[in-house]
Amino acid sequence: MRSLPEADPGVPDIRSPLRYLWWNARRQSATLLMGIGFATLWWLVQALMPAVLGKGIDAVTAKDTRGLLLWASVLFGLGLMQAFTGIMRHRMAVYNWLAAAYRTVQVTARQSARLGATLPKRLSTGEVVSVGNSDIAHIGNSIDILLRGTGSVVAIVTVTVILISTSLPLGLLVLFGVPLMAVAVGPLLRPLHRRQARQRELAGDLSTRAADIVAGLRVLRGIGGEQVFTDRYRAESQRVRQAGVGVARVESVLEGAQIVLPGLLIALVTGIGASFAAAGEIPIGQLVAFYLYAVFLIGPMRTLTEAADKLTKGHVAAGRVIRILSIQPEVTGGTGASAGGVLRDSYSGVTLQPGCLTAVAADTPEDAIAIADRLGRYADGDVTFGAADLSTLPIDEVRARILVADNGARLFTGRLRDELDVRGGATDERLRDALRAACAEDIVEALPDGLSTTVAEAGREFSGGQQQRLRLVRALLSDPEVLILVEPTSAVDAHSEARIAERLVEARAGRTTLICTTSPLVLDRTDHVIYVEGGRVLAEGTHRQLLDSSPEYAATVTRGED
Repeated sequence: MRSLPEADPGVPDIRSPLRYLWWNARRQSATLLMGIGFATLWWLVQALMPAVLGKGIDAVTAKDTRGLLLWASVLFGLGLMQAFTGIMRHRMAVYNWLAAAYRTVQVTARQSARLGATLPKRLSTGEVVSVGNSDIAHIGNSIDILLRGTGSVVAIVTVTVILISTSLPLGLLVLFGVPLMAVAVGPLLRPLHRRQARQRELAGDLSTRAADIVAGLRVLRGIGGEQVFTDRYRAESQRVRQAGVGVARVESVLEGAQIVLPGLLIALVTGIGASFAAAGEIPIGQLVAFYLYAVFLIGPMRTLTEAADKLTKGHVAAGRVIRILSIQPEVTGGTGASAGGVLRDSYSGVTLQPGCLTAVAADTPEDAIAIADRLGRYADGDVTFGAADLSTLPIDEVRARILVADNGARLFTGRLRDELDVRGGATDERLRDALRAACAEDIVEALPDGLSTTVAEAGREFSGGQQQRLRLVRALLSDPEVLILVEPTSAVDAHSEARIAERLVEARAGRTTLICTTSPLVLDRTDHVIYVEGGRVLAEGTHRQLLDSSPEYAATVTRGED
């Protein structure tokens, strides 16, 4: 089996589910055509077998030994050809299924990386996860069925031609019977499409609910809310079940139609053929061939109804993928360049001097977060970086040079060392220094395998304060040109907070750092403090200067205490 191809670079600009399926098919057109060719040959070989078998029976009836050997040899050759084409058809079907499915994973993952912080604002976690759980299978099936579906059409046409050339009434019966059966299942497709879309939407919402419950399980236990959320999950799961039953009802009718309709056609063809044989209009061999053709037609006709079902599901799944691909990032970059320097947010007036440890204390946490987002280019704003507008720099360059670390960041599953040193270039000494700066040595020492310990999903084995300190270690190891920390010590005790504040000064000496906090322990150790009220700078200075000169600042950072 050939290795799967890489998806095209970038994210396709497609707005229609049908166009997405077409785009996916074009990406693998060579292997798709090969698969269609093998599938067509596979069906054709089977379509010729009844005719050859009928000729052999006629040879037996006529006591023609030479003819019997000839047709037996032809039948044996067709059997070998059927085996070969069947194996190759299946191999190409698996290849095309995997290529289409995992190309969808690739473009979805690239779009997720491209959207960054925009994605969770527009779509739920369950919606995105469901693409990898179920949608890729439906998209793969829709590409796979093209092989057998195309071959089945050719097989039906071939059988029809053979029957018309042998018996005009039987040929016309098949010629008109097959389209009528295809039309008969048509009314089932629209309600199936609608119910599948509804079931898929509810399943995505349920996945989001499950992820939220798992993430907040510790809090739920603390407030005794497990039963409330259990009841909500049970109610939503029942809605998903009911939607699934609705889909199954339509699918069961469709499956039944795949048996009943071809069966009716078989009965008609066999009955009429038997009457012709009884009247002496056709030989016994042709009657057997007609019966075998009628039985054979079940396969390609069921394939056609299966194709309608899978293409419908693929269309629904492609619509979900298009929903993700159609989202545009809230912020985009340019092609400019900057040598660095002063980082300034014009709206608020916050200015970061190179090499200084600066703090922003805001009267409301939302204002500080908004400033951090603008400075890190996660939100639009009039921000300059040296002599250049931040919006003119490429997004990748901005992300490499300016790191915003907040408490919304997560620890991922994997070896702890790899989760902390995401770029993989940190030495043991740098890692020890970062752990010391974040007061996280005790966390690592308590683990059974130290830094080689495997972190569980979302780092759930760590407490909130431990996760916060490990996130700080990861930010320090990244060592960006500008580091913006949003409330980096809000979940740790006062003793640890004082040590972290003191060690941050050493760890970030000579590099630009901004800490968004209202903790006096942290503010007292920074070079410069900026007080923001109503989203704009109200006062600047050192922590002790502002305590004396700004009553508003003093009230904010001391929580109204003396």
